[in-house]
Amino acid sequence: MSRGLIARVAVIALGVATAATLTACGTSKNDSGKPSIVASTNVWGSVAAAVAGSDAQVSSIISSPTDDPHSYQTTPEDAAKIHDADLVIYNGGDYDEFAEKAADGRGKPTIDAFKLRPAAAAQDENEHVWYDVKTVAAVATKIAAELGSLDKAHAQAYTDRAIQFDSKLKNITAITDQIATAHPKAPVLQTEPIAHYLLLAADADDRTPHPFEEAIEQGTDPAPADLAAVRDLLNNKQVRALVYNIQTEDKTTQNVAATAKAAGIPVVNVTETLPEGTDYLGWQTQNANALAAALN
Repeated sequence: MSRGLIARVAVIALGVATAATLTACGTSKNDSGKPSIVASTNVWGSVAAAVAGSDAQVSSIISSPTDDPHSYQTTPEDAAKIHDADLVIYNGGDYDEFAEKAADGRGKPTIDAFKLRPAAAAQDENEHVWYDVKTVAAVATKIAAELGSLDKAHAQAYTDRAIQFDSKLKNITAITDQIATAHPKAPVLQTEPIAHYLLLAADADDRTPHPFEEAIEQGTDPAPADLAAVRDLLNNKQVRALVYNIQTEDKTTQNVAATAKAAGIPVVNVTETLPEGTDYLGWQTQNANALAAALN
């Protein structure tokens, strides 16, 4: 065999091997025969997992507490996962635009949690809707419906798990109802408007100057007057708790937390993604209990 022919055979063989490898990679996600679900964050991934059980596969793009969904940039691998998934779930409301853009035009079921807010909250533009258990319940129901259409053999199981999940969400509502009864209009302060819906459910009075929390959320320095107003609220004990986002803290928020502690104001730590080793229900139950303990 000539050297040229040997080279051509080698190239052909390499091409066949490469094609086989790519085909295997492209179909590996379907090897189980289960529907694939991709969530923008592990918060919605946890909700999806509660409904999916063992009948569908769930993965999340963001699961690290160091990643900020507001500014996250998708990798080619992320974009491929979102494009290929049987079902995609993202928060919406301009919170996780990376997922919304990657899912645009893919022609497969996609759930925008922000658009599933109940009518009572439809005019509320706060995007942190995973703190609103009614929206979360609506998302779980929608997940069950979409999975039931994709996987009719397990449709009833998806529905049953969504109902069970909703019943457990009511345990969180029971805690916030108790707070509302025991401490109506309790004045509180936030570093960012993350726990907005939790505070609404607890009938708390959020006295945070809007420009302050807006600046912190956008990663800019608040105006000196706004920072002074926040410190006055704490030093003069005009609020009963500080709700503190530990996930995106900076020198300003650390100073605010130190001021609260020095004034004897309880600090309630919250996050944007799931802490390690917990699920959505455990996490939000802990948040509600922490707020109740602070106000007590």
